[in-house]
Amino acid sequence: MSATVLQFGTGKFLRAFADLFAHELISSPPLAPTQSATIVAVQSTGSGRVEQLNASGGRYRVAVRGLQNGREVDQIVEVASVRQALAAQIDWPKILDAARSESLAAIVSNTTEAGYALDPVGVARSERSDGRGEPPSSPTTPFAVHSRSDCPRSFPAKLLAVLEARFEAGRSGVNILPCELLEQNGDRLRDLVISQAAQWNVSQSLVLWLQEACVWRNTLVDRIVSAPCSDDPLATRDPLFAVAEPFALWLIEGTQPPPVFGAHPAVQAVEVLQPYYLRKVRILNGAHTALVAKAWPLGFETVRQAALDVDIGRWLERLLFEEIVPTLEGRADRPDEFARQCLERFANPFLEHRLADIALAHDTKLRTRLVPTWHEFRARFGRAPELLGEVLAGIV
Repeated sequence: MSATVLQFGTGKFLRAFADLFAHELISSPPLAPTQSATIVAVQSTGSGRVEQLNASGGRYRVAVRGLQNGREVDQIVEVASVRQALAAQIDWPKILDAARSESLAAIVSNTTEAGYALDPVGVARSERSDGRGEPPSSPTTPFAVHSRSDCPRSFPAKLLAVLEARFEAGRSGVNILPCELLEQNGDRLRDLVISQAAQWNVSQSLVLWLQEACVWRNTLVDRIVSAPCSDDPLATRDPLFAVAEPFALWLIEGTQPPPVFGAHPAVQAVEVLQPYYLRKVRILNGAHTALVAKAWPLGFETVRQAALDVDIGRWLERLLFEEIVPTLEGRADRPDEFARQCLERFANPFLEHRLADIALAHDTKLRTRLVPTWHEFRARFGRAPELLGEVLAGIV
């Protein structure tokens, strides 16, 4: 029997990551697990991508393009792992049916950081399945609108409602695999769902099932995915077309590989995830943020343009190997090798990774991605790092 993955998110990242992995496992005999999997994709707001996915029969194209070990990779994959796409505000009963399915093996998500928040009401009035948009029965009973047929507003509330439906159907627990770039994302999501359960005053037996039968996995995802160039011929024929770099890594905390995806070579189970999270945020994300501070004011528009410039490229290498990598030695797995991989990824001739996009929330990124490295370098080596000091002028 084919396994089902219930996926909250229909954006280009998941389409070129988890959905592509599922397709590769099905279509590549050397990778194929004993149990194949298909995706039921849920769009939490709106319905545009749902309509596109269903119109194409769940098929779309991903271009895997870039440099890998110094060699150019350029291939088009037609992904066919999405069995069904559903819009949360329109198809909520169908989503609960998918949750009750005996074949459901895992739940995957990729929401914004703002999605990791509780909604005290849980259900938006405009999202009532009867369309009446009526308020709760009393201002003092804000949770009266919660029922199986209502579409909750927040992501933790949606997930709780899905798991509640599965529990009440007498089904087994599932693996929850969040893909949000948040440290300890599985633990944080579990705690939010348990808090939502307390607000909804659900049964203690359900709470125990959530804690003991469901497996909440901390994960780390790493792959750069972008929209295609506007003049790419495939972009005009396939509205879901996306471009992904060859590099892909999905780290899952725990000694056991996750169901469905565990046979894919990009998916690895690691006993402790924190050192890998530290390595990615400090090297890959830290370098991106540093390029915004250094190269964007000089007129560079993309990561590739900056990384391939003689002066900026030399500055970036010094920043990585003289100031960032030394603070990670002994704390992260092969930080120098990972930094070399990042430089190759930055030079990808097929990706237009805009510095303007990376610049969003720039001050926060400086403080979370670079300031800790500045302090750790100074504590370890007894002097202030020159290049980080230049980037962080006025902050440290």
